[in-house]
Amino acid sequence: MRTPESRALVVVVLGLLGSLPVLADGPGLGKAADPAVVRMMDLTILPDGKDLPPGRGTVAEGKQIYEIKCLACHGVGGQGQPMDRLTGGVGSLATPAPVKTVNSYWPYATSLFDYIRRAMPLTTPQTLRSDEVYALVAYILSIDGVVKPDAALDAMSLPAVKMPNREGFLNWWENPRR
Repeated sequence: MRTPESRALVVVVLGLLGSLPVLADGPGLGKAADPAVVRMMDLTILPDGKDLPPGRGTVAEGKQIYEIKCLACHGVGGQGQPMDRLTGGVGSLATPAPVKTVNSYWPYATSLFDYIRRAMPLTTPQTLRSDEVYALVAYILSIDGVVKPDAALDAMSLPAVKMPNREGFLNWWENPRR
């Protein structure tokens, strides 16, 4: 008589037997990653900004780029529609109607650089030059007064930008044992 336990045992044994060739020869999965592909995919920028690339962008340049490459999805001034809202809501998080946007919620400006460089524009990600990304970040941050209207951002100035909700998060990089 077959019980559920005996059926499970048969499945486990067959699975182990089927994996013997793989275990004997190593996993045999895929091939070694091409170093050029690895460099292309290594885009992560941490809050301290130490891996930010060279480049520079101003609010005025960012506004021009935004109107060409971002406006259709994020609306005038980053107010959203048809895609996510980027601006507004600063100071609203503790209210009954919080508005979570880049400027109201995100703790680090470097995260905005990382995201734009990695994922935008939606239809052609990773096509923006570093200067364009710095400019877009400057423009988006300027809309809510996080940076001044004449700001220019680069690898030195971007990590120094203090986001409105910086203290709303626990910083595991600086204090991992809280």
